Amino acid sequence: MRLKDGFITHEGAEEHITVPAGGLSFSGMIRSNQTAGFIVECLKDEVTEEEIVEKMLAKYDATKEQITKDVGDILAKLRGIGAVEE
Repeated sequence: MRLKDGFITHEGAEEHITVPAGGLSFSGMIRSNQTAGFIVECLKDEVTEEEIVEKMLAKYDATKEQITKDVGDILAKLRGIGAVEE
C-alpha cells in the first residue's frame, strides 16, 4: 500500500499536514501529530502494515500491541478518506 498520488505532505515542528492537490474526492486538510505523520511518511513508498509497525517499533518506546493498534486506527482513517492506495 502507499499514499495515493495527489496528496501533499508537510512536516512542521509540532504537527504533520496532509492535503489533496486536486482531482480527489477528499477536499480537506489532515492535521496529525508526529506519530501519525510518521505513518503517512512511511506511506510515501510501497509498504505493508507490518513494515510500518516494525519501523515504529524501532523509533518509539511502546509495545508492539499498542503500535499495531495505533497503525491500524490511523490506516483506517486514511482509507476512509481515500488517501491509501492498496
